[in-house]
Amino acid sequence: MKKIVFVSLAILFLCSVAVNAADSINDKIAVASNGETLKASVSNKAAKCPYYLIFDSKGNLTEVIDNPYEDASRSAGPSAANFLAGKGVTMVIAGNFGSKMINTLKSNGITHFEFKGSVGDAVKKVLK
Repeated sequence: MKKIVFVSLAILFLCSVAVNAADSINDKIAVASNGETLKASVSNKAAKCPYYLIFDSKGNLTEVIDNPYEDASRSAGPSAANFLAGKGVTMVIAGNFGSKMINTLKSNGITHFEFKGSVGDAVKKVLK
């Protein structure tokens, strides 16, 4: 009986490791940015930044998006969070986040990370 339990636990563990590894392959990181390159600074405004730079799980820049909510007068945080969720983003990096954006990110299963510095350094930091 102990062998069966041990083998069952081992199989469950290996399955969960395989699932987590597969999930990380599909991770997309969005960085709120003041420019369109890796040298640009991370924006202090998560929801009202000029651009979102999207990276794959290996740190490759895959897309540069003009933020459609940069000039929004209301609900920029939740709108931007839902927009990024629609793009398949799993993590957002910015200098600061508002509480409404954080709540909407969490409800979409997206993590957030505060960082000050260049976009390239931010991506390197979270991929370590």
